[in-house]
Amino acid sequence: LSQALRRVGIAPLRELFALLRGPAIGATRWHGLLVCAIDGTSMFVPNSAANATTFGRQTGRPDAESGYPMLRLLTVVACGTRTVIDAVFGSYRVGETSYAPPLLRCLQPGMLLLADRNFAVTTLIEQIASAHAQFLIRCKDARVLPPIKHLPDHTWLARMGSVTVRVIDARITVALGAEATRTGHYRLITTLLDEKRYPAQELVRLYHQRWEIETSYLELKSTILGGRVLRATTPAGVAQEVYALLITYQAL
Repeated sequence: LSQALRRVGIAPLRELFALLRGPAIGATRWHGLLVCAIDGTSMFVPNSAANATTFGRQTGRPDAESGYPMLRLLTVVACGTRTVIDAVFGSYRVGETSYAPPLLRCLQPGMLLLADRNFAVTTLIEQIASAHAQFLIRCKDARVLPPIKHLPDHTWLARMGSVTVRVIDARITVALGAEATRTGHYRLITTLLDEKRYPAQELVRLYHQRWEIETSYLELKSTILGGRVLRATTPAGVAQEVYALLITYQAL
């Protein structure tokens, strides 16, 4: 079987995933926009010299590497159905924001992309806007975004590179039980500039759906893979396995 897999190569599995990827019927839409989320995860691969060279390892101190090499996987997932719209993966040494640009090729008009503050990078925001997709992204609470216009709902417009964004400051209080609460500050940026059509409170509630991509990774790694590491000792074999997992996940 392993010899047959080597003869097949990566390309057929990559093409099969390309045929299956995309939002399913019933994917969440909000004000007519297809709601999606982008984020990354990591996966362990077998501890072979080839895998270690290609994918790298997680490091703490310079003399303390993890026991297994790791790869980084980045996906765009449709919220609601949690189907995979597109995916990229490769060396763990490459960060999420470096993998994001080729993944943004799947964006198109009529999509709303949710992302964590790691993706609040001006160059990425400009690329999302150039695809004519909308976004709702958390940024650092202290990020300086000077207002160019104040809106009646206490949000404001600002510039990030060539893109005009609407800034929403929200304080979210969570009940912890026994009458204890905790309040956190969220700063969101979005290209949905019309405060009447897209109320700030609705956007704050909608942002919670970003966490559905974490559920998709749980299904992929813990349910389908059963928490096991991948098996292939070669980078090509690892790529086959990742595509096979994505194909199986998408079919299910």
